[in-house]
Amino acid sequence: MSANTAETSRNPAVPPRSEGADLELKGITKRFAEFIAVKDLDLTVPSGTFFALLGPSGCGKSTTLRMIAGLDAPSEGEILIGGKNVTSLPSHQREVNTVFQSYALFPHMTVLENVAFGLKRKKDKKAMEKAREGLKMVELDHLANRRPEQLSGGQQQRVALARALVNRPQVLLLDEPLGALDMKLRRQMQFELKAIQTEVGLTFIHVTHDQEEAMTMADVVAVMNEGRIEQMGAPRDLYELPKTAFVANFLGKSNLMRAHVVGQQEGLIEAQAAGCKVLVPVERAVQHEGDIVIGVRPEKLHLHREAPQESTGYNELSGQVIDVSFTGTTTEYLIEVPDIGRIGTFSQNRGQQPAQMGDTVYLSWDSAHSFGLAGDEVVDAGVDQT
Repeated sequence: MSANTAETSRNPAVPPRSEGADLELKGITKRFAEFIAVKDLDLTVPSGTFFALLGPSGCGKSTTLRMIAGLDAPSEGEILIGGKNVTSLPSHQREVNTVFQSYALFPHMTVLENVAFGLKRKKDKKAMEKAREGLKMVELDHLANRRPEQLSGGQQQRVALARALVNRPQVLLLDEPLGALDMKLRRQMQFELKAIQTEVGLTFIHVTHDQEEAMTMADVVAVMNEGRIEQMGAPRDLYELPKTAFVANFLGKSNLMRAHVVGQQEGLIEAQAAGCKVLVPVERAVQHEGDIVIGVRPEKLHLHREAPQESTGYNELSGQVIDVSFTGTTTEYLIEVPDIGRIGTFSQNRGQQPAQMGDTVYLSWDSAHSFGLAGDEVVDAGVDQT
């Protein structure tokens, strides 16, 4: 039995899968007086995709969502849903629905009446029946007669989701929908949102600044910065092989070091970083000569108390521990490496204590985990942005 079949069997109220619709943005630009919020954006989201627009506050992701919804008009460009140009259509004439962080439920209505609201406006004769099916889909049919204030935050969010889904939009827009929830509930809702999207087959466009949220749920993530998409792809691809310093730093953590290419050997670029020899696969580098930036993720590093006895001469650094942070499952270390800067790594907690403040330690990593960026990158771009 497939996962989809299992879910449908568990929840007989799940409606038939929808084909959703492709979403296309062609040359979209949005200006506010002298400020350009979105710059010449081209984007295609295939039907049935769970797509995340990820980026810090002010990067243009919410403005993009509002233009798709018809709440803002683009200054330039076209918006197509299912091949139909909807650029000039008002929001109520577009086959889209939006779920907001604030839930936007009507306090004077019951949960069931909230879910049926849009269907009744369309004069759907089966509005109440479909609303009950929608509540079953989010497993809240037993609370149909309660008021929104009698529900938890997570339950209210599921009601808002049911209200949007019962209208069978071609595209469902999610504007920071989990931002008001606590961490445990947010993670639960991440799983539930993805499961529902898989069941109904709609195109989901999810706007968030939360990297974990985007990577947990989305099939495709687009990282936005200053009105443009820096990089787009599957979550694992973006994490393992970022193309810019902003993506490397914003999507998780990265250690970036400036280096100069001195040659190649067997598909590897050889570079010098402050006297240390570093290797990066040619296919994992965006630039193959001159000054470059080499990166490696903290979890790819191996921390040693003693200098490796069988040194390869490559991808080996040493420095002094300047910070130790116990996080429960791991212990994180910040190491000052002469002429390179601060390098972060961590070790899984298995009862050991690999290093303490002030210790001299040694770091190494496999060349397959290096990635290379252009030499003109700002190495701290994207650090600590939300």
